[in-house]
Amino acid sequence: MNMHINRRGFLATSGSLVVSIALPGAVVPALAGAPEALAKRPPLDPSKLASYISVNADGTINAYLGKLDMGQGTDIGVAQMVAEELDVSVDRVHILQGDTDLSLNMGGATGSSGIWKGGAALRNAAAEARRVLVDMAADKLGVEAGKLAVDDGVVSVGGDAAKKVSYAELIGGKWFDVPMEWNKQIGIMLGVKGQATPKKFSEYKVVGKSIRRRDVADKVLGKMEYAVDVKPEGMLHARVVLPPVAGASPTAVDEASIKNIPGARVVRQGDFLAVAAPREWDAIKAQKALKVTWSDAKPALPGNAGVYDWIRKATANKRTVEVDTGDLDKAFAGAAKIVEATYEWPFQSHASMGPGCAVVDCKPDGITTVWTPTQKPHYARDGVANILGLPPEKVHGKYMMGPGSYGRNDSGDAAIAAALISKAVGAPVRVQHMRDQGSGWDPKNPASVHVSRAALDKDGNVLAWHFETKAFSRLDVESNESQPAHTLPGQMSGVPLKYTAAFGIPEESYGFAAKRKAWETVPPLLERNSPLRTSHMRDPTGPQVHFASESFMDELAYATNTDPVAFRLKYLEDPRDQAVVKAAAEKAGWTPRTSARKQVVGDVARGQGIAFSQRAGTHVAVVSEVEVNMKTGKVWCKRFVCAHDCGQIINPGLLTMGIEGNMVQGASRAVWEETKFDDQMVTSIDWLTYPILDMREAPESIDVVLIDHPEIEPTGAGEPSMRPVAAAVANAIFDATGVRLRQAPFTPERVKAGMV
Repeated sequence: MNMHINRRGFLATSGSLVVSIALPGAVVPALAGAPEALAKRPPLDPSKLASYISVNADGTINAYLGKLDMGQGTDIGVAQMVAEELDVSVDRVHILQGDTDLSLNMGGATGSSGIWKGGAALRNAAAEARRVLVDMAADKLGVEAGKLAVDDGVVSVGGDAAKKVSYAELIGGKWFDVPMEWNKQIGIMLGVKGQATPKKFSEYKVVGKSIRRRDVADKVLGKMEYAVDVKPEGMLHARVVLPPVAGASPTAVDEASIKNIPGARVVRQGDFLAVAAPREWDAIKAQKALKVTWSDAKPALPGNAGVYDWIRKATANKRTVEVDTGDLDKAFAGAAKIVEATYEWPFQSHASMGPGCAVVDCKPDGITTVWTPTQKPHYARDGVANILGLPPEKVHGKYMMGPGSYGRNDSGDAAIAAALISKAVGAPVRVQHMRDQGSGWDPKNPASVHVSRAALDKDGNVLAWHFETKAFSRLDVESNESQPAHTLPGQMSGVPLKYTAAFGIPEESYGFAAKRKAWETVPPLLERNSPLRTSHMRDPTGPQVHFASESFMDELAYATNTDPVAFRLKYLEDPRDQAVVKAAAEKAGWTPRTSARKQVVGDVARGQGIAFSQRAGTHVAVVSEVEVNMKTGKVWCKRFVCAHDCGQIINPGLLTMGIEGNMVQGASRAVWEETKFDDQMVTSIDWLTYPILDMREAPESIDVVLIDHPEIEPTGAGEPSMRPVAAAVANAIFDATGVRLRQAPFTPERVKAGMV
């Protein structure tokens, strides 16, 4: 449940009555009982239970989550974990998220950590709250805590139904003042625990059930309030004016060119340029009508055709060898055969269903509110505070549902732009990007080149594997907007840059005797103000490195006359890796082969491919079944089978739907998505020039095999199943046609070219 309310509204709707209460060993400061008393809530403190859990006067539970559910049902999973530990029904647990005044910074939606980290923290907090409440009940009922039982928030003495007390009677509307032990990490890794130990999985009543999401009806019926719907009194609409050529700066602005547009005005700070007006259509007209003289900018981009050669020739600014085991050089020197292949992955855009939007209200006294659909509202708050020169406590960040994110899209840029404009005009400002800005200027998934080599002995056994990536950094701009330097408006306004060189390697358990996995990054194409800034997209670097590594494992299998499934089972050492490969192959009805089968009926070739990966403790294998039109080259991902092991499963129904979403989005990125650009500008700026998988191309079926390990703490599930999709599709195309595609996406043109 998303609740977008202020402190006053929260208290009024929750039924909370804040008064003094004494707990065993702790005293809560006395608070008034008026609705305004929520403003006197104990300050957010990661070492205090009140920052995570409270009980309302009606006995319902508030859990304060510094993560975000953005439509996958993460909030329901966390509610189940809280309900389980407190022994209350799930419908009595409210997850309050996305409001910086109500929750600690747990990193927002990032790193598949909603359940993995956020859920774990609230599970421990709920367990501690139950312990404290049972101790309070023991004092009130005059019995030992060990003789008490809890059923739906009512604590009773076994065998004596008359002796009972509810959570509401014990602490309803009051605040816990109980210390917690935390790991001193704010953000994604925030961890906390109390004296209590969470339940054993054998005691679960709620966790493991497929409880439905709460937001579907409001979305379907048009009742959901989105970021684009926020309209505070006196709000102005604004549009950012961006250069027509990458690298150009405004040298002169003719403000008189928009004087006939009612209320239109210009805001400029450094190279940042925007227009604002009371009516949105007038802001759009002003954006188009404003006469700007731009500086000359030399062609700075290599274009699609030249980007991979540019990467190869560029001088690396950082190199990291993350894995280096065995004597790799000796293995290659003595190899009977060496297999080598190079793979290429393009820039890709988030291309969210709607471009970025945010509203900022900067008051004359500095008190500021930001409404944003970014997946990290705490960091959006910090970014707005930084660009305005305010302390974070003077900025209130509120998450509002948006058009999607899956990484660092252009929503963060919109918030910083709105902050600059709001301060300049002295009114609330809504910045809404246009479609061409959303696709053309959002931070991109980085383009990359991957070289994979293997040394084989005379019997076809793999002696060594060497994997190298050379790419643009995945963090040219950071994955959050806490620093204006990582936003386009911030860069254009002249703030100092903060570039970070980073990439990644495949996660796997292949037991080759020698192994080296390394990456190196190259400088960005433009230092600042670039339409090809690179940052995180769903499963940062995962699809590209596993496209390369798992396509190569397929090539190795065929090079050694081995079935691709058998090859993986031969070398994978982690039993959980082996289990997902076996499960996916069995469910898919895998047919062993040692060469491409090229099953062609009429103009259609059919094939099947498998790929595997790990991600932060989650294990996934995907089988893709494709049909390739031999005349047109078009690929249809007809069926996916995904075997998924993320440890303990909290909600199998929502997990299955999340995996299905990964399959579809992964197929879109594999088959269609590529940011096009020439030497001056990004040219893929709409759905025609940046196509994505449409409804007609959706898979006919997606089968999900969930492998539950209730004895293992849950790991992330938002991204891992995205990783192997592209490789599974590429391997299936090879099985169908005998064409090995080593450059993504697998467009009809590339498929047809491979057949020549």
